[in-house]
Amino acid sequence: MSSDSPKPYPGKRALDVLVAGTACAAFAPLVAGIALATWLEDSGSPLFAQSRIGRERHVFTILKLRSMREQRVTRVGRWLRRTGIDELPQFVNVLRGEMSVVGPRPLTQQDVERLGWHDSPHDWRFAANPGITGLSQLLARPAPRSTRRLDRLYLQRQSLALDLRLIALSFAVNVAGKRNVRRWMRAAAS
Repeated sequence: MSSDSPKPYPGKRALDVLVAGTACAAFAPLVAGIALATWLEDSGSPLFAQSRIGRERHVFTILKLRSMREQRVTRVGRWLRRTGIDELPQFVNVLRGEMSVVGPRPLTQQDVERLGWHDSPHDWRFAANPGITGLSQLLARPAPRSTRRLDRLYLQRQSLALDLRLIALSFAVNVAGKRNVRRWMRAAAS
């Protein structure tokens, strides 16, 4: 990685550990209930693990609550995806230091190849831990150009204040839905 790659602000890891530790403790009963509901629905494992590309392009295993079975979304899975709760186990990835609470979207190797981000001009994208949430996760349209622009913007402007705002916005999205939060943001900006 180049020496001009954006560096995390002082205290980012402490915020990650504080938020992830609190989330793991607070959501443990919910995750246990979802795990039981998933198992009762189809007797399968409640967790889904997948390889992703992390900081400095190191491969790690991301954890999620499973929402599919045999290429079909399950009943429990529909609710998990709608609320974003399927991503709660990623707080374990944050505690392990593989992810941050806020950062660029974690990509698969197939994503990196499909987007053409496998060469050194895109190393900046992998200079930081990927995040559970971030500007691109909250605001990007389904287009690589939008994701790349928002990820770069986040890495250039990352700060404690921005991370706290993005965490609060993510919580609002999980409670009220992305469509409602975007509508509120547009109304506030006008």
